[in-house]
Amino acid sequence: MNKFLTMVLTTLIAIPSLAGVSANVAFASDYIWRGMTQTSGDPALSGGFDFNSDSGFYAGIWGSNVSFSEGAGSELDTYLGYGFTIGDVDIDLSYVDFGYPGDSDLDFQEIGVAITYSNIGLGYYLGQDGAPDYMDLSYSMGSFSFSYGDYDTYGSNFSLSYNFSCGSYDCGLTYSDFSSNSDDLIDEDALVFSVGASF
Repeated sequence: MNKFLTMVLTTLIAIPSLAGVSANVAFASDYIWRGMTQTSGDPALSGGFDFNSDSGFYAGIWGSNVSFSEGAGSELDTYLGYGFTIGDVDIDLSYVDFGYPGDSDLDFQEIGVAITYSNIGLGYYLGQDGAPDYMDLSYSMGSFSFSYGDYDTYGSNFSLSYNFSCGSYDCGLTYSDFSSNSDDLIDEDALVFSVGASF
């Protein structure tokens, strides 16, 4: 198992209960991101830590195994943001650093804004230093959710998810479809099962 993931799991088990601090761990039959597999169709184990303050500020770190580069076997993301509400509208401002230990040429950053009203969400993520932008639209209804996204120069994707409880765990079943706009990428689709827990 990847050394980073071993460290994450070990720390998750031992993490104390701290105000504003939470941890999460999940297993998925495939790691799909914006419609594209990040593990070549193989399972993924992920985990992370989050800090949330009453003021709306948050920060965190999250990691997973990946297998789309010979040099990078893992992804390690760090992020921070600020969430607030105006009337019935929730607004989230974020900065994310996507890191790939072993192949830093893959690293990139995004600045995002996400707006949620009732069950409808709209997000726009501005890629930094030449990285492509991403836009998504989502809708949720009970245990079901739908999303559509457009990734500049890469392609578009949509997903349909059903979330449910597996005892004390959170489970999900997601169908994802990606349509490529690039000669370097192919169309792909996947049906993914996931199970996770938060502490």
